[in-house]
Amino acid sequence: MTATILIVEDEEKLALLLSEYLGQAGFSSFCLHNGLEAISWIKEHKPDLIILDLMLPGRDGLEICKEIRSFSNVPVIMITARVQEIDRVVGLEIGADDYVCKPYSPREVVARVKAVLRRMQTPEQGSGKGLELNELCYKATYNQRDLGLTVVEFKLLSILKNNSGRIFSRDQLMEKIYPDRRIVSDRTIDSHIKNLRKKIALLAEDRELVRSIYGIGYQYEN
Repeated sequence: MTATILIVEDEEKLALLLSEYLGQAGFSSFCLHNGLEAISWIKEHKPDLIILDLMLPGRDGLEICKEIRSFSNVPVIMITARVQEIDRVVGLEIGADDYVCKPYSPREVVARVKAVLRRMQTPEQGSGKGLELNELCYKATYNQRDLGLTVVEFKLLSILKNNSGRIFSRDQLMEKIYPDRRIVSDRTIDSHIKNLRKKIALLAEDRELVRSIYGIGYQYEN
């Protein structure tokens, strides 16, 4: 079945170009150019994924994404022309699944679309293969081999994996790992993640399950 992609982008030529590339990749797409039209269209047509520009006439992408999350888990890829806005996208926890900065290659966006849809459609659960977490004993295995994680490393991996695709800032991870608000450096998270990634790399040489998003934080990707 062909996946339907909604493109909410006020630059009509850019939206059309992206639509053409998605079509060549086998997707069906529809374009909207005003933020005020998005919510009603989404509720009526239920797209499989939304490409949502941050700056839109009528209503901005942050507000739209937050409202989408009040009634749907449809994956959302945010588009922004300003790198500094990424902190808002991440920090407000609006529920976007990925982001792309302008200017971008349409091929890159198509690749992101495929990756996000793949994560949604093929979760790694109960197969004995890939990464599996045992929350009761804080044990993580990859292809049934123990990763040998510390409790903090396990908690970090669990948070990231259970929110696959979402980008967490260091502060957000610190809040979850240290809810008592003890005084620790934000680089403490970096150190734990560094050790975690080394342990994963020993058993999963061909995959980067925990991605470092430069200047922002971390993300788990199937």
